[in-house]
Amino acid sequence: MNLNRVVLIGRLTKDPELRQVSNGNETVSFTLAVTRQFAPQGAEKQTDFIACVAWGNQAKFLGNYMKKGSLISVEGRIQTRNYEVEGRVVYVTEVVTDNIQSLEPKQNLENIPNQQVSQPRSNPAPQDPFAPFDDSDAYYQSSKDLTVDDDLPF
Repeated sequence: MNLNRVVLIGRLTKDPELRQVSNGNETVSFTLAVTRQFAPQGAEKQTDFIACVAWGNQAKFLGNYMKKGSLISVEGRIQTRNYEVEGRVVYVTEVVTDNIQSLEPKQNLENIPNQQVSQPRSNPAPQDPFAPFDDSDAYYQSSKDLTVDDDLPF
């Protein structure tokens, strides 16, 4: 049995830039700054900068709602690839995301302008519990009316 699963919590190092590739799919490549849990005694905690890529609805979510410094959680898998530049092989290791969630308070997200994607989002089938996240979904719209405790200390 093989397992390739990654779960990260960190901050975006720059504003995500939504791009379209030649086949029409949308993608965002981004770097996540993840602070290590432990540090040697007397030393500061170190931060790892992890390359990630998101596609489709996950890319749209990042492009529409996230900015430099946004705290997010990322779930996905590690993938390696290589390409050639001027006769030199470049190797890339990155996290291909399956799920991205904002860990910011709701009021921080409301002030971010929606400038980066002008196309409307597509709605997944409401009866499909495994459809990608889409905030225009009727279930999500109705859950916005639920009371949320925004007084958490973090």
